Amino acid sequence: MSDNTFLPGPTAGTVKSADGEILDVPKGWVLLPPGDAALTRRTKAAGDHWVVQEKKGRKVFSKGVWAAAATIDRIRAELDVERSTESYAKRKQADALRREKAQAEYVEDFFGAVLAFLNFHPAHADLAKQMAKVVTEHATPVGSGTVARTKRIPVAQRAEAAVIAWMRHRTTAYDSMTVPRIKGKRREVRRILAGHSKKLLSQYRRGESATVVCPLQRALAAPTTGEKTK
Repeated sequence: MSDNTFLPGPTAGTVKSADGEILDVPKGWVLLPPGDAALTRRTKAAGDHWVVQEKKGRKVFSKGVWAAAATIDRIRAELDVERSTESYAKRKQADALRREKAQAEYVEDFFGAVLAFLNFHPAHADLAKQMAKVVTEHATPVGSGTVARTKRIPVAQRAEAAVIAWMRHRTTAYDSMTVPRIKGKRREVRRILAGHSKKLLSQYRRGESATVVCPLQRALAAPTTGEKTK
């Protein structure tokens, strides 16, 4: 944690340092909530400020930036003027089109990576395409928070992780399990279930006959429930 990064304080107008010290926010400062990246970025570059973050599990969430109210108001007014111009509107439209194109290309690449990981026997080619489509549609939307959106690992590894995660939720009893609150136990359960999923996939890779009682067949035939499969 840097010198100007803090945890939320116990009361309004306070923050807590890394060593537990409670500090009062300077007079005349206001909390700029997250949401406007440009405003936040320029406010931080303009001078003194305090960043407030909160860690939940492995993730760090921004709670906003404390800075002088006059500074935030000035920068917000400047941005309003910039954003009212025709050139800004055209640039935003071009940026949106670029993002849409990049997303479409990523979805296509991810679908191919899932198919490659599944590597089903030609006798099950249609099933492989169906499964790859379902996993891709679930995992790739922007903001989905799934492993497919991370850039920390190659796309082939993301595809494998997404398939195993989808199978964990759709072909096993994981969601209804009561896992003891023991460190490492949930990871152990996931590892065991991943082994079962990989064993099931291997049957399709060998071209073995599939039946409607197969958990994979049932999952693909069932309507989606909108659950998160991370």
